[in-house]
Amino acid sequence: MSKLPSTFLYSHENPVFNAYLFYCAILCFKVLFMVPLIGRYRFSKQIFISPEDTALNPKAKVKYDDPDIERVRRAHMNDLENIPIFAIAALLYIATRPDYFIALNLFRVFTIARIIHTFVYAVVVIPQPARAISWGIAYVITIYMAVKVILFTL
Repeated sequence: MSKLPSTFLYSHENPVFNAYLFYCAILCFKVLFMVPLIGRYRFSKQIFISPEDTALNPKAKVKYDDPDIERVRRAHMNDLENIPIFAIAALLYIATRPDYFIALNLFRVFTIARIIHTFVYAVVVIPQPARAISWGIAYVITIYMAVKVILFTL
């Protein structure tokens, strides 16, 4: 573990922090991508969740249980449950002064795993265990970073 000044940890001089910023930005775009994906399904099927959304189209209907729309919504909810926790754990992990190579690859693999998770869950449905593996990899990375933070503080 290097003896870097604490002002360095959360600055652009720290390559770990730069990697964190980059991969968190990618994850933000990934979460935002889910909204138009849900919208694409809603408009293609003319199925909405609010009656006022059907006012301009007499063929549109209100329905809450379309399997295709719900699949994409569940993938989006899974992102909203997992990505913010990763962002917090990773930000705290930076304070442990991790090795750049390890931190970069944790951020990178988490991001790739979350993209794969969405792909196999909501874009091109692939049977289990593809979704479970991609979710599990990202989950283990978040746990690893949180444990490293706890051990660092002891």
